[in-house]
Amino acid sequence: MSNRRRLLGQKGEQLAKRYLLQKGYEIVAQNIRTRQGEIDLIAQDGETLVFVEVRTRSSLACGTAAESVTWRKRQKLRELAVAYLQAQSRHVPSIRFDVVAIFQPASADGEQAATTIEHFVGAF
Repeated sequence: MSNRRRLLGQKGEQLAKRYLLQKGYEIVAQNIRTRQGEIDLIAQDGETLVFVEVRTRSSLACGTAAESVTWRKRQKLRELAVAYLQAQSRHVPSIRFDVVAIFQPASADGEQAATTIEHFVGAF
């Protein structure tokens, strides 16, 4: 992964985290990495534990950020969530999978254009 893409992803995760905090979510964990993959954010929304996939795009050339959450990625996130819950061994009344899609285009003059954040609650 290029440094530019990594930085865009990190910035997107910070924007998503701030957005969720403003909506009243409590951030439980961030960037949970295992050999199988990574969970971007885990948040508490009332009694519900929310596994959040953050996708950030600076161009629509390859589709929107939300469209990039493929069937394979959804399956991987489900597997990672199960592994996380088993490792935590704590009772969780309910879980949910959300997607936060961020579009942050650069304008022609190199200045940052307006950022769009879409939150898909219960995305899958």
